[in-house]
Amino acid sequence: MTANALIQIAVFAALVTVTVKPLGSYMAALFSGERTLLSPLLAPVERIIYRICGVHPDEEQHWVVYTAAMLFFSAAGFLLLYAILRLQAFLPFNPQHLGAVPPDLAFNTAVSFVTNTNWQSYGGETTLSYFTQMVGLTTHNFVSAATGIALAVALIRGFARRSAKTVGNFWVDLTRTTLYLLLPLAIVMALVLLWQGVPQNFGGYTAATTLEGAKQLIAQGPVASQEAIKMLGTNGGGFFNANSAHPFENPNAVTDLLELWSILAISAALTYTFGKMVGNTRQGWAVFAVMGVLYLSGQFVCTWAESQPSAKLAALHVDQAPSALQAGGNMEGKEVRFGIADSTIWATATTDASNGSVNSMHDSYTPLGGLVPMVNIQLGEIIFGGVGSGLYGILLFAIVAMFVAGLMVGRTPEYLGKKLEAKEVKMAILAILVTPLAVLLPAAIAAVTPDGLAGLNNAGPHGFSEILYAFSSAAGNNGSAFAGLTTNTLFYNLAMGLAMLLGRFFWIVPMMAVAGSLAEKKIVPPSEGTFPTTGPLFVGLLAGVIVIVGGLTFFPALSLGPLAEQFAMHAGALY
Repeated sequence: MTANALIQIAVFAALVTVTVKPLGSYMAALFSGERTLLSPLLAPVERIIYRICGVHPDEEQHWVVYTAAMLFFSAAGFLLLYAILRLQAFLPFNPQHLGAVPPDLAFNTAVSFVTNTNWQSYGGETTLSYFTQMVGLTTHNFVSAATGIALAVALIRGFARRSAKTVGNFWVDLTRTTLYLLLPLAIVMALVLLWQGVPQNFGGYTAATTLEGAKQLIAQGPVASQEAIKMLGTNGGGFFNANSAHPFENPNAVTDLLELWSILAISAALTYTFGKMVGNTRQGWAVFAVMGVLYLSGQFVCTWAESQPSAKLAALHVDQAPSALQAGGNMEGKEVRFGIADSTIWATATTDASNGSVNSMHDSYTPLGGLVPMVNIQLGEIIFGGVGSGLYGILLFAIVAMFVAGLMVGRTPEYLGKKLEAKEVKMAILAILVTPLAVLLPAAIAAVTPDGLAGLNNAGPHGFSEILYAFSSAAGNNGSAFAGLTTNTLFYNLAMGLAMLLGRFFWIVPMMAVAGSLAEKKIVPPSEGTFPTTGPLFVGLLAGVIVIVGGLTFFPALSLGPLAEQFAMHAGALY
């Protein structure tokens, strides 16, 4: 690994870390109902929204009502987006006269954006009109992200409150997240992207003639506005098929660093929001430390793996010194303007979060390099994770970790002064087991059925890795892909759509049951036997539980895919 790579990793990590406290403090004030910097401007707008929608902001909801509101809202959003996709040919802002999206693809896409997955089995510029991109996809980029943050805040309230019957009001949390947090950040970021050369227009595509005389159609459109919330909301759905490797989505080093920061910024800051709202910021920093350790571990492995020459390449160049081979590394599938280090930083960050955007093609990574993004997703995307979903995911792992600690010392486990009883532990385990179920079962079916195998473009363990990655991405609500797999088929559109639904909502329901149960409990003062949850011991325990419980479940499947391919590569076999 080069000094340049280490510097890039350090700069990115520092940039994310330095914004944790100010952004986290702002969100803590926002969700505690305190006055914020934007209140004088936005509070009147907020009141108008409540009046129009018939929301009573002072009326809080039981966790069941809160969850039901979220589910009904998501169902309505799915139906609306599905209708837009199917009726696209009759809707405005369609200068290329693109037709209706087929039913199975429309189902997959609608589920994808409602669940904050943003998986795309299509090329955006050749399939979707400007109206669909803006009213359909960009709207869901805001509200699906806001939904995740609202749910995380509800769980935080469960830890912070005592003897309470409510966890907040979903409609208030959704409105405040969108109005005070996502919209202001997205507007500023969109203007910066526009300044740096990202298009924002409604004109038709431009016909051009290349130097060789070939005809080319250059797509454009309202890109900057979608790109901003795509990154901030850990959505990842690109305006263009090449996603953030496309120069219109990511023109230069400035936009690349800004977009990288925005992938993790809100998710990282929510850890400080958590600490602030439970009355002990050290608790938030401990959770952030766990995320940071796991992030850096994957980052260094991925960058190191991509910096190595393949065994096959070494065999073909036995006359060259190792240093000559080392200098290049694996540039296949990567933009020359970004290079290896920046590409692996993006690959690691986008799969630690449920973002799914890419500035390089993960399918072209070395087996170990591609293993890191896959494992990041399979852990439940709790290494920062999606906005909101990452925090509530890691807090469920924290409950399991404290249960393990309680077993070791022989006392009832507790976390943040809340006794963790059978209900909370069972619900946490139930949620954590959803990801393996939604990944391994459909991947196994796809690997042995004609419909599943028909989409493969690679044989052997790499082909299996493509299937495993696809369902990991769907169930983990990530959206990135090993792009060698053709998924725009009836089988994959339906199977992956169901995996997305399982991965999103079957996590949420038991998590909200935990939130409601915790809110009803009293806070027990710490004693001499209380396990400390702000120091290195807790950080190590929680990281270990995440790796063991969340990671080893997938080890047999990984052994058939990237690990087998790694050994095969050293034996001279490529797929």
